Amino acid sequence: MSKIKVLIADDSAFVQLLMRNILSNNEDLEVVGTASNGWEAFEQTKALKPDVVLMDVMMPDYDGLSGIRYIMNDVPTPIIVLSTVGNRNIEPIIESLKLGAYDYLNKPSGSKGLRSLDRDIYKLIKQAADLDAAKLRKFQKERNQDTHKFASKRMFDVVVIGSSTGGPQAHDVILGKLPSNMEVPVIIVQHMPQHFVQSYAERLNNLIPQKVEVAEEGTIIKEGTIYLAQSKKNIELYRDENTNHVKVRETHKQYKDYNNPSVNAVMMSAAEVYGSRVIGVLLTGMGRDGRDGMKAIDAMGGYTVAQNKETCVVFGMPKEAIEAGVVKRVVPINEMAEFIVSCLS
Repeated sequence: MSKIKVLIADDSAFVQLLMRNILSNNEDLEVVGTASNGWEAFEQTKALKPDVVLMDVMMPDYDGLSGIRYIMNDVPTPIIVLSTVGNRNIEPIIESLKLGAYDYLNKPSGSKGLRSLDRDIYKLIKQAADLDAAKLRKFQKERNQDTHKFASKRMFDVVVIGSSTGGPQAHDVILGKLPSNMEVPVIIVQHMPQHFVQSYAERLNNLIPQKVEVAEEGTIIKEGTIYLAQSKKNIELYRDENTNHVKVRETHKQYKDYNNPSVNAVMMSAAEVYGSRVIGVLLTGMGRDGRDGMKAIDAMGGYTVAQNKETCVVFGMPKEAIEAGVVKRVVPINEMAEFIVSCLS
C-alpha cells in the first residue's frame, strides 16, 4: 500500500521539524512538504496533492482559515486543524469546520505535549485520508427568520440530534433553516471537548433566533429552546415527579460506544420520558454511538431519521442505525430541517 501523503502548515520552523519527526515514526505516513502560512499551504496543496493537510490557524499574512477557504474552494483536501487557539477561543475552530476542515486537535505547548498526541494525530490522519474530500465543501446555508404554523395537536414533543465528525457543519445547515417560532425543544448531542461547549452554544445563540443553552445538571427542558449537551459527563433526561418538568441530570452510566457526551444516553432516556413523542435524528459521525438510542426511540413508537450517505462527512453513525433496521427515513442534510418541521405540522 502507498503511504498517506501529509502536508504540514505551521509558521513555526520548530513545529514543522517536530511534526515531521513525529509523523516519520509511523510507517504509513509520509511528509511531502511544509508551508508557513495559508497561501503557501494552498499553493503546496495544488502542487504536491497531499492526502491530508495539518493546518495551524494562527499564521502571519494568510492565516489558516484563509488556507482552508482556498483549498476547499479549489482543490478539496481533508484538513486537520492543529492549533493552540482552541485552548483560548473556539470561534476560529468552529469557523474552520464551517469552511470544510475535517476535524481539529488542540496543540499543547512544547515538544513533549505534541509527542503525547502522536496516536491521536495518526488516527485522525488515517480517518481523513479515507474521505471523499468533496463532501467537506460547505453546503449552502440559509437563515430562516420566518414563523411556521404548527399543528394544534402535534405528535412529537422533542427532537434529539446526535452527531460527531462533521456535526457542526450539519448543525449550521439544520438550525439555520428551522422556523423562528420552533415550538418543541431540540437537544443536540455533539462529540466535542467540554471547554468548547459553552463557546459553541454562545456562537449558535448569535446566529439563530432561537435561544441556545447548555444542557447540564438541573436544566429544565423548555419548548422552543435549542440545547447543547455538556460533555464533562454523560447526561440523561428525567421527569421531576414534583413539578412534572423534564429535566437534565448527570449520570455515571458508561456506554460502550462513546461517552461524555453519549448520544445513546440522551436518546434512550428521552424514549423513557417522552415515549412515542420523540423524533430521533442521527447525523454524520464516526462509530456507532446513537444506534442503541435510535433503537430505543423506535421501540417506543417514536420517529427516527438519519442523514444520507451522500451528504455525510463520515457515514458511520447513521449507517449503523440504518443497518440495524431502526431508521424510518433517510434524508439529505439540506432537507433535514424541512423534514423535521413537516413531522411537527
